[in-house]
Amino acid sequence: MTGQINRKEFLARSLAITSLGLAADSAGKALADHSDRPVRVGLIGCGNRGRGLLGTMLTISGVQVPALCDIDLDNLDAASSALTDAGRPKPESYIKGPEDFRRLLERSDLDAVIIATPWHWHTPMAVAAMEAGKYAGVEVPAAITMDECWQLVETHERTGVPCMMLENWSFRRDNLAVLNMIRKGLLGQIVHCHCAHSHDCIDHWFFSPVDGKITWGGQYLLRRNADQYPTHSLGPVLSWLNIGCGDYFDYMTSTATRSSGINAYFKRRFGADHPGARRTYAQGDIVTSVIRTRLGSTIVINYDMQLPRPYDNRWMVQGTGGIYNEQRNSVYLTGRSPAYHEWESFEPYQREYEHRWWRELRDNPPEAGHGGTDYLELSKFFDAVRSRERTPLDVYDSVAMSVIVPLSEKSIATGSSPVRFPDFTRGAWKRRGPSFAMDN
Repeated sequence: MTGQINRKEFLARSLAITSLGLAADSAGKALADHSDRPVRVGLIGCGNRGRGLLGTMLTISGVQVPALCDIDLDNLDAASSALTDAGRPKPESYIKGPEDFRRLLERSDLDAVIIATPWHWHTPMAVAAMEAGKYAGVEVPAAITMDECWQLVETHERTGVPCMMLENWSFRRDNLAVLNMIRKGLLGQIVHCHCAHSHDCIDHWFFSPVDGKITWGGQYLLRRNADQYPTHSLGPVLSWLNIGCGDYFDYMTSTATRSSGINAYFKRRFGADHPGARRTYAQGDIVTSVIRTRLGSTIVINYDMQLPRPYDNRWMVQGTGGIYNEQRNSVYLTGRSPAYHEWESFEPYQREYEHRWWRELRDNPPEAGHGGTDYLELSKFFDAVRSRERTPLDVYDSVAMSVIVPLSEKSIATGSSPVRFPDFTRGAWKRRGPSFAMDN
């Protein structure tokens, strides 16, 4: 009958509304104590990142991994051995081709899946997981095209099943302390942020250091000129600026340098006659994107993964009351810093404004995964799965960060012209309040 929906559709729509923060219990409050309930997880993708996440999962109480999937038998065997060596039951393996993850998703005993595969599989696997009723924890970026971003949103809204991109830098100790400082007003009204993913990945991620053979990640450098990896930059900025819960991205411009760094690397490492030294790459060495938000704040993002340099994120937050600079590990707060217009150390503020999540880890700090950041991220994801709540980062956060990839490509291709962000929340950002990492 027109205008009526069945119970299944009602529940799905209700869950979607809850995930947008419009329902009374949407702020992450548990309706019941499920702390002793085990979480059963399938791992899709058992390469280096997948096995790294698996190692962290083995340190989290109550997490069971009965199923693994990969197209590479060596990866699968290594992950399976990690489980049995830790005294866990031998998992069932799914290795019958690239679509065999769908058979894993048919299992009725799984609550969630962790997806750590090459980028082009992230959205198809996350969509299939939601359709199968499994919480989806998907590695970064969650999507690499505009269409994929909408697929994730629409599948979540249709099924009511959560999807969280595993952006670990949102959970970093320093970034959460800065978030607390912002929420307590120390930096005043935030006006501008800078962020970057500065990480020379030529000799270990994009190409083999042994013979220069191109990897799946390197393939993208041949055909795409974009900010290919924006989420580590934007992860903490999203919460610092209340993106999706009080403000939203409006438009962006992106500009790319020429591509010189990859050819120069191959000449140094393998000689001028190596095919990699002569190959043409679409990807510029550095991409600079500038975003303006609906409320008039700005963000500068740098992609910087092909030139020699130590690892750096270059986070900076500037407001009407002061500034935080991650490179300097310093702050300046007007009316509070001891010397006029002189930097002071961030360390005392880190201790004073330590986020509750990290305070809880002080007595038993985890060693696994980026200094404990992966442990915290996965623990909070599995807490949400266990209690059937919204995840700390939701599908709308995930696509807001991921959409930088196709939008930057479009802006670069059209002479750095401005490109508008779609509103994946359909206006809900105006009514939705902050919910990520509330420290109370």
